[in-house]
Amino acid sequence: MDLHFESIDRVVEELAEAQYIADRALATVLFLSHRLGKPIFLEGEPGVGKTEVAIVMSRLFYTELIRLQCYEGLDASTSLYEWNYPKQLLHIRLEEQGQKEKEEIEELIYSLKFLIKRPLLEAILRSEDKAPVLLIDEIDRSDEEFEAFLLEVLSDFQITIPEIGTIKAKTRPMVVVTSNRTRDVHDALKRRCLYHWIEYPSFEKEYSIIMTRLAGIESRFAEQVTNFMQKIRTVDLLKKPGISETLDWAQALMVMHRQFLDEEVTMETLGCILKYQEDIEKFKKEIWADQDQRATYLPR
Repeated sequence: MDLHFESIDRVVEELAEAQYIADRALATVLFLSHRLGKPIFLEGEPGVGKTEVAIVMSRLFYTELIRLQCYEGLDASTSLYEWNYPKQLLHIRLEEQGQKEKEEIEELIYSLKFLIKRPLLEAILRSEDKAPVLLIDEIDRSDEEFEAFLLEVLSDFQITIPEIGTIKAKTRPMVVVTSNRTRDVHDALKRRCLYHWIEYPSFEKEYSIIMTRLAGIESRFAEQVTNFMQKIRTVDLLKKPGISETLDWAQALMVMHRQFLDEEVTMETLGCILKYQEDIEKFKKEIWADQDQRATYLPR
């Protein structure tokens, strides 16, 4: 019997034990996804922890994480399977030397061992042992044609390979679909999933994440970093920093043996949290040049 995710409160506890701080709304979606066997569709700004949900789930369930990274031009062959033609040709030549009939050779070369298995087929095949976690990352980067294909796969988790036949998952994989919302994803795909929007974290949540993920960080220093990140997200930037940038920055400061934020180290390490030159210049001119505003970013 699966003892994981027995209740929503237990989901929160298990995620925290795996160093993922989640609010009750996200825990509820994960609980229902597990109980109902439905995919999860996670949207939110980059760096807020969408991909990490799938990684943590694979650890909690002691199962494999299979990741499909989406991009423009992704299609069925690059996400599902391809035939290994060089290997097939070599095998044909070897078998012909053994005087085998054409029909026998065809039966041999059109088998699973000659398939190059891509993530979606891997998720179906691996389900024979234990349901893996299938992460379909940044679906908004793919084309609408791929969305339609994915919709078909998620409906019944079976595929038909003309030369072999139909392959169906014995156990439905746990599916996490993520999107940064660079474009709208079709409603038909969202209807197949349980939906959740991951917000930028509150002060309390971000502080808890820092204290949980970065062993040895001093609490007052973590408060300073959290305050700075909460403030900088109120600025109209091209790309607001997410929690991943918070952790990267705090870790970088620890490597530099810093125990508090000051003006010098902040300016030296601004590239850890702002990734566009326009954002850096805007912050320096509109915020940092004002002594009163600067003081709110570096409270003592």
